[in-house]
Amino acid sequence: MNSISWPDGYVPGFTENFASNEVIVAGLSAADVWPLLNTPSRWPSYYVNSANIRFHDDKGPQLERGARFYFETFGFPVESQCNEYVPPSAGQPGRVAWHGWSGEGETRLDVHHAWLVEDLPGGRVRILTQETQRGKPAEELHHAKPNPMINGHQDWLDGLVAAARAGKSA
Repeated sequence: MNSISWPDGYVPGFTENFASNEVIVAGLSAADVWPLLNTPSRWPSYYVNSANIRFHDDKGPQLERGARFYFETFGFPVESQCNEYVPPSAGQPGRVAWHGWSGEGETRLDVHHAWLVEDLPGGRVRILTQETQRGKPAEELHHAKPNPMINGHQDWLDGLVAAARAGKSA
């Protein structure tokens, strides 16, 4: 199976916080999942912890490399820039990642949030999302129990799978 590509400064284990969530489900493909992930305006329809999504610079509605966008999650207003974008294709996983930031000084939070969507044998799809975070808010999130990042990203994955299944049935 494939893994996330990490930019310098965001390698897990060298940041204040790291979250990793994964699902493998039968009956779906990367092609079923990708449009829901690739179009941020669709996120609130299946993930309640995302809101007020908008693109900058006349980009959107789909992600693309270099696209700047804004959304709110975990109580943070997040400015973001897509820095990896590879749609899934035959034998090739889909990859999308963005650098997100919020706050200034002591309240500054910087993240690298990456997704991998990969077809597996037997009509299965693997969806992996991982995020590294830097800054004082990341330290606080790291120590929070239950872990809001792990739980929130699992909700995102579960909602994504449910939405993909519903779209396939429609």
